Amino acid sequence: MGRGRVQLKRIENPVHRQVTFCKRRAGLLKKAKELSVLCDAEIGLVIFSAHGKLYELATKGTMQELIERYSKYTGGPQLPDEPTVEPMQDAIKEIGMLKQEIEVLQKGLRYMFAGGCEYTSLDELLVLEKHLEIWINQIRSTKVDIMFQEIQMLRSKIAQNGSAETCSQDFIFSNAAMMKPSREIRFNS
Repeated sequence: MGRGRVQLKRIENPVHRQVTFCKRRAGLLKKAKELSVLCDAEIGLVIFSAHGKLYELATKGTMQELIERYSKYTGGPQLPDEPTVEPMQDAIKEIGMLKQEIEVLQKGLRYMFAGGCEYTSLDELLVLEKHLEIWINQIRSTKVDIMFQEIQMLRSKIAQNGSAETCSQDFIFSNAAMMKPSREIRFNS
């Protein structure tokens, strides 16, 4: 008995879309590693999430080496061997960006906990909103994963005991806290 055919279209629910992205990304990376090991193939995989986060896999060597090799085969422009910017300058630039992000997040926290008394620009509020949406999606994804694990555990208990009645009583007592209604915070954009 197989699963039904999945209709290929954009998932409208952002939480379901994020969960599907995480699971399918993990599956894709796993399959690429398996292909590399089984067939001794060199694989380079680059994935950008909807939030702009980069995921990459280079099975042999580095991604830079794979890109250079790809450029040689396709006759594309050659990548420079030496980066034009010194690594120290890159590190300083990245430190500056991280300090700026930390400052925005700390200002956002002060804004939230002080009840909005402090002045915050529209750009800072938009950045804070984006971070909050990402965190909410990550929390919901983790929550869904935990709930799936609990369901699987209960199904295995049912299979072991052979009695749904025993397991349903265990479920009621062991997961009473999970069944309490929770408050959901929604952000309007």
